Amino acid sequence: MRTVARIVLLLLVIGAALAGGAYWYLRQSLPQTTGVMRIAGLDAPVEILRDAYGIPHIYARSADDAYFALGFVHAQDRLWQMEMNRRLAAGRLAEILGPQGLYTDRFMRTLGVRRAAEASFKNLDADSRKSLAAYAAGVNAFLATGRVLPPEFWILRDTPEPWTPVDSISWTKMMAWDLGDNWKNELLRMSLARTLPVERIGQFLPPYPGDAPQKLPDLHQLYAALGDDAWRLAEDTERVAELLPSWQAEGIGSNNWVVSGARSASGKPLLANDPHLGLSAPPVWYFAQLHAPGMDIIGATFPGVPGVVLGRNTRIAWGFTNTGPDVQDLYLEKLEGEDGYLTPQGARPFLRLDETIKVRGAPDQKLAVRISRHGPVVSEVLRAAQGLAPRGHVLAFAWTALADDDASVRALFKLGQAHDWTGFLEAARDLGAPQQNIVYADVDGNIGFIAAGRVPVRRPDNDLLGLAPAPGWLAKYDWSGYIPFDELPRSYNPASGVIVTANNKIVPPGYKRWITSEWQPPYRAERIEELLAAVPKHTVPSFARVQADIVSLPLRELLPRLLATKPRTREAAQALALLARWDGAMASERPEPLIAMAWWRELTRALYADELGEAFRPNWLPRAEFVANVLAGKDGAALWCDDVRTPATETCEQILASSLDAALVDLRRRYGEDMMAWRWGAAHVALHEHRPFGRVPWLARWFDITVPSPGGPYTVDVGRSNFFDDERPFANRHAPSLRAIYDLADPEASLYIYSGGQSGNPLSPDYRAFSAAWARGEYIRMTADRARLEAAGVRRLTLQPRK
Repeated sequence: MRTVARIVLLLLVIGAALAGGAYWYLRQSLPQTTGVMRIAGLDAPVEILRDAYGIPHIYARSADDAYFALGFVHAQDRLWQMEMNRRLAAGRLAEILGPQGLYTDRFMRTLGVRRAAEASFKNLDADSRKSLAAYAAGVNAFLATGRVLPPEFWILRDTPEPWTPVDSISWTKMMAWDLGDNWKNELLRMSLARTLPVERIGQFLPPYPGDAPQKLPDLHQLYAALGDDAWRLAEDTERVAELLPSWQAEGIGSNNWVVSGARSASGKPLLANDPHLGLSAPPVWYFAQLHAPGMDIIGATFPGVPGVVLGRNTRIAWGFTNTGPDVQDLYLEKLEGEDGYLTPQGARPFLRLDETIKVRGAPDQKLAVRISRHGPVVSEVLRAAQGLAPRGHVLAFAWTALADDDASVRALFKLGQAHDWTGFLEAARDLGAPQQNIVYADVDGNIGFIAAGRVPVRRPDNDLLGLAPAPGWLAKYDWSGYIPFDELPRSYNPASGVIVTANNKIVPPGYKRWITSEWQPPYRAERIEELLAAVPKHTVPSFARVQADIVSLPLRELLPRLLATKPRTREAAQALALLARWDGAMASERPEPLIAMAWWRELTRALYADELGEAFRPNWLPRAEFVANVLAGKDGAALWCDDVRTPATETCEQILASSLDAALVDLRRRYGEDMMAWRWGAAHVALHEHRPFGRVPWLARWFDITVPSPGGPYTVDVGRSNFFDDERPFANRHAPSLRAIYDLADPEASLYIYSGGQSGNPLSPDYRAFSAAWARGEYIRMTADRARLEAAGVRRLTLQPRK
C-alpha cells in the first residue's frame, strides 16, 4: 500500500509540476508593456503609455506610425480574436476546428466577404491603402517578435499567418453583416405564405406603430406558381441561417442621443452612445488613443481594423446606432440550360468559382460557387454538401456590402480627423455599409445627425420592396442605384436641442425615399425621450441614469391585460399578486422580471408555434407589438390564440392562464420551489461566450465571462435572451457592448465602459476587469491628457525603429 501511495503522490507531484510549468510558459504570452523594443517598419520612435486599465495611449510622429502601433497593440492583446475574426470572414474555420466549421465556411465562401474585401482594397485611394498597410505591418511586427502565443493557439495548434489589409476590410464587412440581416424576414414571409394569407403574415410581422400595413401581392399565389421549389428553398436557406454565427432579433440595437447647450447645465453639448452587440469574450471593442500630428483621437476600436470607430477628438464627438435599412434582397433565379439562369434579356450563364476548403483531420472539400447578376447563390449550401442536384430555382443574395467600390473603411480614417460639421459629413459620405445613425456634437456647441450609408433605390412598380424573395427574371425588382447622400435623413442644430435614435423610425413625415418598413419598435426611443424631457438641464450623471434605465415599456403596457388572467393554481395567484405591485423595472435582484419573461416566453410559444411549425424555433422572439395586438384583438388578431392543431377553439384568456402555469412549472424546475427566492439577475446572467471554446464545457469555465445583469429586450439598458435556447432561455446574450458619455464642455470629463476587459488573454487580470462594474452601470474616465495620465501612473513601452 505504501508503494501505491508513493506512486500516486509522485504522479500528483509530476502533474502539478507540468501544470505549473505550462502555466508559467503561457504567462509569457502576456504582452510586454514596459521597456524598449526595437521593431522593423517604423519611421520614428513611438511611445505607448498603458493606464491602470490597460488602455494604450499611442504617441507617434506620423499617422502611419500611429496605425502601425495600433496594429502592434491589437496583436499584443487580442491576437486570437483577430485570428478567429479573419478566419470567419474568409471561410477558413474548418482548417482549425475540423468538420464542425464546414457549414459556416461553405456559406462564407459562397457569400464572398473575402472576395468583396479584395475588390474594395483594389478600389481604395492610395492614402487609405497606405494606412491599412501600416496597420498590417504593425500586426506582423508583433508576430515577428516571436512572443509565446495565447493559449487558444496552443490548444488548437494554430499558427497565425501574416496579417493583410484585406483581413481588416473583411472584418468591417462582417460587422455590417451582423447589423443587417433582414433577409431572414424575407425567408420567413415566403415560408408563412405556404399556409397563411398575406393579411395574417402582416399581423405576425406588423408595421411600425402608426404606419399602415405594407401592401404586398398574394405571396401564396406568387410562390405556388413555382411548384414546390419556393417552400423547399425557404426551408433549405433557413437551415443555413440557423448555422450562421449571428442572429439578430426584434427589440435589440443601440441607443444614442445628444443635447445642445440649451439643454445642459454646462451650456455645451452632451452626447451619449451605447451600441448593442452580441456579448463575447473578449468583447468586440478595444479602447485606445492615437496621437500624432493632425490626429488626437480616443475611443473604441475593432481589433483587426485601424482607426477609432466610436469616440472623440479634441473638437468633436460622435456615436452610432444601426439604421436598420433594407440593404439585402433575395432573388429567385430560374435555372436555364446546363449552368444558366433567366434574366429580363434572356438566359445568361452564372459566374462560377471553384473553392477548396481545407478541413483539419479530413479530406479537402470542393465547393462550386455560382454568382448571378444579383449576387451569390446561397440556397444550395446544404444541398451541395449532401451531393443533391439543384432544383428548378435557386436563391441569390444581393447586399450593398458586396459592392466592389464599397469604401466604408475610409470613413474611419476621415471621421477621427474631422474638426467640424463639414468635415464630419465628408467622412460620413464614404460610409457604405452598414448604414448608421451617427449623432454629432462639437466644442463650439453644434449638434447634428445623419443616417449615412448606401440604401438601394427600388422602382415604383416593385410591389415586394425587399420584404419577400423576388423573381429575378423581372426587371421591376432590380435595384436602381442608391439614395443620393444629400437626400439621406439628417438634422443640424434642431430647435428642440435634442436628437435621439434607438433603431426606431428616423425618417421625417413626408420623406420621399424608401429605406425600410421594418424599423425596430420605438420603446427605447420613447423611454429615452421621456427621461430626457424630465430633466431641464442635463449633466453627465443624468445621462448615466438614462443609460442605466431598466423600465420595460411594453411590459408596463401589457401588465393590465396580464393581470386580468384568472389563476388556476395557488402559485399562479401568488405570481399575479407579485406582478400587481411591480412597476415594470427589470431589476436583477427581483423575482417579478423573471416571472414576467418566463410567462412571455410560454405565451409566445402558445400563440404562434402552431402556425410556424418548423420555422418556429429560429423565429421565437418576444414580438411585443404582435403580442399586444393579439391580446387587444386588433383587426382580428385574437385568432392567433387558437391552436390550429386542436379541434377546439382556444381563447386568449385560456392561453394566458395555461402559459402562466407552464412558465411557473418551468421556473420551479430551474430555480426551486420558493418563488420569493427567484432572482432575475441569476437567470439573466450576461454571458460573454468565447469563440470557439464557449461551446466546450470544460474550457468554457475558463474562457467565458459571466455576470448577473438587469434589463430586458426593450429596456434602455437592453439585455436580450434567446427564447429558443432551452438550456439558458433567459441568459443575456446581446446588450450594451459599450457605454460612453461625451462632455463637450470638458472632454476630459467624458466617461466610458464596456462589458469585458481590455485583454483577450484569459491569464490577464484585464480579461474580465470591467464586467462587474459594467453590470452595475459604473464608468471609467476617458482621459486623453498626457499630463493627467502620467500623474496617475502608466506603464511605458517605447518602440524604436530597427533599421
